[in-house]
Amino acid sequence: MKTRRLTGRLLRLGTVSISALVMTGLTAGPAPADPAAPVLPSIQPAQILPLPPELDPGFYQPPADVVAAAAPGEIIAARRVNLANLGLIPLNVDAWQVSYRSSNGRDEAIPAVATLIKPRGVAPAPRKLLSVQIAEDSTAGYCSPSYALQHLSAAPFVGQIVAPAEFLFAQSALQKGDAVVIPDHEGPNSAYAAGPLGGRITLDGIRAATSFAPLEVGAGAPVALYGYSGGSIPTMHAAELRKTYAPELNIVGAASGGTGADLGAALLMADNQATAGLVLGAVLGLSREYPDFNALLDQKLNPLGQLLRAVKAPFCVQYQTALLPFLNITGMINSPDPLQEPAVQAMLEDTRLGKSLPDMPLFIWHSRWDEILPLPSTNQLVDTYCQHPEAQVAYTRDWASEHVMAEVTGGPAALMWLFDRLNGVAAQPGCSTTDMPSMLGTPGELQTLGDTLGETLASFFGKPIGA
Repeated sequence: MKTRRLTGRLLRLGTVSISALVMTGLTAGPAPADPAAPVLPSIQPAQILPLPPELDPGFYQPPADVVAAAAPGEIIAARRVNLANLGLIPLNVDAWQVSYRSSNGRDEAIPAVATLIKPRGVAPAPRKLLSVQIAEDSTAGYCSPSYALQHLSAAPFVGQIVAPAEFLFAQSALQKGDAVVIPDHEGPNSAYAAGPLGGRITLDGIRAATSFAPLEVGAGAPVALYGYSGGSIPTMHAAELRKTYAPELNIVGAASGGTGADLGAALLMADNQATAGLVLGAVLGLSREYPDFNALLDQKLNPLGQLLRAVKAPFCVQYQTALLPFLNITGMINSPDPLQEPAVQAMLEDTRLGKSLPDMPLFIWHSRWDEILPLPSTNQLVDTYCQHPEAQVAYTRDWASEHVMAEVTGGPAALMWLFDRLNGVAAQPGCSTTDMPSMLGTPGELQTLGDTLGETLASFFGKPIGA
């Protein structure tokens, strides 16, 4: 109700009043010294009925010259949004979407969008920030978190079942008074599983969030990263890229579960299995970021593969997974050994984690029985990191879960670990590997899980988040 009343007031204000509000409430970066610098964008009111990216190109696809003229992370447009649980139950927070500039793998300027959320109540300045990379696992724009998390969004009812579920983890941070940024990390072409792309979009989303004055997160504020499964990929690539791509960001820790460390291993694991439909979606998503791989699929994908390529393109994660499981994915590529094709090799090498050690503490967890992303790849990633004397990695293997349940059992422990980092508590030095019957046994986890669920339930009845 507060958001609707504010929207009504903004619509009745004159241009002069809006300009005054904007200049005092929004900054898109450090105050420009040059008086001829571009005028900062105004904050648009929230849409009564949210539109998916396909029907909202003015915000999601700003002119190419405008994007190219911006610096990485620079805000191009901003608007208020109304968020909700399951698309139906309004959330009592302040929230905005920002459109900003990022870069693809060819260093070309691209537009990106992130959702910024500020809890109610007063927090020490600057607020701490949690960047949550939700597992989109989809190849259509309407599946993106920026649309799926809005009030009256249709996405939760047409296949985007992951975003509303993982939104609970973001709310745990909001309930503690921390701000949250949720990037659409697949980018404007829904390049599902393109990790380096997602890493850059994530880092530029943090840049945008820390420059957006209404969020009350300053440039030097502590930031943490969280991602699971499809969200682990941009999270860990962001962690590896930070020191070269965005060294000014104060990222104090990253938590990654069900980590997609080696997409080639994941593809081989999925072949002829129940998860083949989901992983084929990732293959198609990767072709949107890697032109040579796309050309290979154009030339060598057999007729069934070409048909599925067209049919699966408009689907969110639920239907990506359900459509034709048990497929022989590699068998649809006309090659004696598809994974040895130069274009495939180049794509797999670019997306493989472990090429550099993140310069921040890491919390990594994985189900011992994960059926989607192979445990041996994560074991190898941890071993690779821990060859460095300066590595700080807390690694846990959960024995009483599979892929989906491992986020339920391990997510709260990961958040507890991240909250300690955000609060200035030093991480344990060195590397440790722990095998647990269930991560629900982590001290304090059940309390954290209960508190999060209790506060979320209270928010269903209008309780302000974080007040």
